[in-house]
Amino acid sequence: MRDFFRLAAMSAVLFVTSVSLADSHSDGASHQKAVLITGASTGIGRHAAEALAAEGYFIYAGARKQKDLEALNAIPNVQAIRLDVTSQEEVDAAVEAVRKGGRGLHGLVNNAGIGSAAGPLIEADEADIRWLFDVNVFGVIKVTKAFAPLIIESKGRITTIGSIAGILTWPGGSDYTMSKHAIEAFSDSLAMEMDRFGVKASVIQPGNYRSDISKSNRERRGELTEAQKNSPYADIYTRRLEGPVDRAEYKEPDEVTAAIRHALFDPNPRIRYMVVPNTREADITIRRTLQRAAERNEGQEHAFSREELIAMLDAAIAKENATAEE
Repeated sequence: MRDFFRLAAMSAVLFVTSVSLADSHSDGASHQKAVLITGASTGIGRHAAEALAAEGYFIYAGARKQKDLEALNAIPNVQAIRLDVTSQEEVDAAVEAVRKGGRGLHGLVNNAGIGSAAGPLIEADEADIRWLFDVNVFGVIKVTKAFAPLIIESKGRITTIGSIAGILTWPGGSDYTMSKHAIEAFSDSLAMEMDRFGVKASVIQPGNYRSDISKSNRERRGELTEAQKNSPYADIYTRRLEGPVDRAEYKEPDEVTAAIRHALFDPNPRIRYMVVPNTREADITIRRTLQRAAERNEGQEHAFSREELIAMLDAAIAKENATAEE
């Protein structure tokens, strides 16, 4: 008899739990934290949208093309929203759609972005650079400003997808790296400015993961022009064109989604997440960071000694460790 009552009690708990979970996956606005992800049709955005939706969060998934909107709408816990981040009209409409949803907005993930197409700076088409900045920088600003009232209301989170390109540079990729360097400053300033509202802002700096960015770049670049073939930078243009059309050789962005999840929902999110698939990319990025510090220090009137620099590094590491343990 005792076993019977124990089983009955366990069954009751399981029933209540299943009902609660069912409610949290339903349209009941009060049970689900809502997150908007821009550029959710492919790559990191799509991966994060699918993963977080599967965990029970409600995802507003931004995309531009009708076929992508239809595919996203087929995913449980996902509502696709037509969202070109360069269009103020579509951004405003997206805000209205989220307000009408009645769930509020816990998180914003600024993910939409495009890759380099301009080439070496002294030969780059200024219109190409402006277009890239319209998407990668001004689009982020436009979306963040528009959704800030909803995020402030919920004391939520803002997460922006930067790149290790915000630290690195390379010939022929100046427009892209400039835009990601801008995102570094944007994210640092935003974190300080949103703190007074109880809102946490983070930047995630992925390395190379699987996405369609190379394919999109190739489509925008087209074939080499005669001027590019005869340019002193012909080797850069050729190498870029001969690169892989897709990024199928790279791993799925599971670690990036994990960082997004942490930034959105952990009680103690970090300001900056560098997420790379291997030691080589970590080594390149950290070495470049330290090299810049050495370049800034060397030769300046108030230069610090090696011992003083090491002490600064030790203090910075200790501060990060203390923050992580809070």
